[in-house]
Amino acid sequence: MGQDITIIGGGFAGLTAAITAAESGARVVVHEAHHTLGGRARTTVTGQYRTNEGPHALYNGGPHWAWLKQRGLLGRMAAVPPLEGARFRFRHDGALRRTPPLAMLKLLRRSVEQAPVERDFLTWATEEAGDEGARAAAHYAAVALFHHDPGALSARFVHERLRRATKLPPEAHYPVGGWSSVIDRMAAHAWDLGVRIETASRLTELPEDGPVIVATSLDAARRLLDDDSLRWESGRTALIDLGLRSRRGDAFIVSDLDTPGWIERFTAQDRSLAPRGESLIQGQIPLAPDEPRATALARAEQLLDLGFPGWRDRVTWRREALAAGRTGAVDLPGTTWRDRPSVDRGDGVYLAGDQVAAPGVLSEVSFNSAVEAAGQAVERLGMRRLRAA
Repeated sequence: MGQDITIIGGGFAGLTAAITAAESGARVVVHEAHHTLGGRARTTVTGQYRTNEGPHALYNGGPHWAWLKQRGLLGRMAAVPPLEGARFRFRHDGALRRTPPLAMLKLLRRSVEQAPVERDFLTWATEEAGDEGARAAAHYAAVALFHHDPGALSARFVHERLRRATKLPPEAHYPVGGWSSVIDRMAAHAWDLGVRIETASRLTELPEDGPVIVATSLDAARRLLDDDSLRWESGRTALIDLGLRSRRGDAFIVSDLDTPGWIERFTAQDRSLAPRGESLIQGQIPLAPDEPRATALARAEQLLDLGFPGWRDRVTWRREALAAGRTGAVDLPGTTWRDRPSVDRGDGVYLAGDQVAAPGVLSEVSFNSAVEAAGQAVERLGMRRLRAA
């Protein structure tokens, strides 16, 4: 049996594209190079610990939330614990604080449209709220950027993410059991629609027939398509996962306002991620291109010292990793998402992923580009069938 549309990559973008195309009546095959689906949305099971590849959240203000919910794919979602009891803390001027600087809150009154595309965030924000508020806001925004210098990026780009990450009530929600629970439901739905999914199937060249959607990292797409123009700025982030024996008074989140960094106790909203009596802590510390991982891990331990007293004596499990070029696109001053590599690459080849020309925050970019790629592939397929008829 042949297929109409080939999708390379079985992560969130690839499965979104597969479902969208199959719902339009196309026959679809998905090729995933790994033995499991999910891409960066995988959840790794190590003993009784379930960890995503870095802190992950699903924002309920995005288009993918409604899309997943409409198809019954959202599943159980955990909300951010009530702020008054969540122990949300900030490191500012070296000390742990309950609230960010007032100047940072002043900046949040500015709309996204007021932030200029062509200027860097730190310069614009300093004019609006002063140096202290601007730097605190830039570092706080790292939770949705994974970049070592958010202040150097486009003011419009950073401010959109800052406002989404500080919205009340919080938009962030967490798939119970980890992101793989969402991926598993998406894969099952794709199968029900007739999508053929082949894992451990690495393609080194494009199929000769039919539209193709390349839903991989931009680096992998560049190699596969032999297209050196497929490049965009991304982040480099040290990731740390910890299992700790639980202790009353531990913080839920410690946000570093002195330098970019973030530590989160994921079991505060989903106790299934660690054994009973233990907490799962995940953190991300952005790194400059030439900065060693040890520097970031030292900064992470400083945050742990503040928010999780005595944590070294409570460690039951630890894992560290480095994510380079896998943390989504970041837009420099003078650029927007429209300037990133386009979805349509010509000759029936389309891109989807988190560094592609599509709007949104975090996984919304992958979703929006995947829906666009699937729509264009289906349209091209229809025109090809019409010519054949």
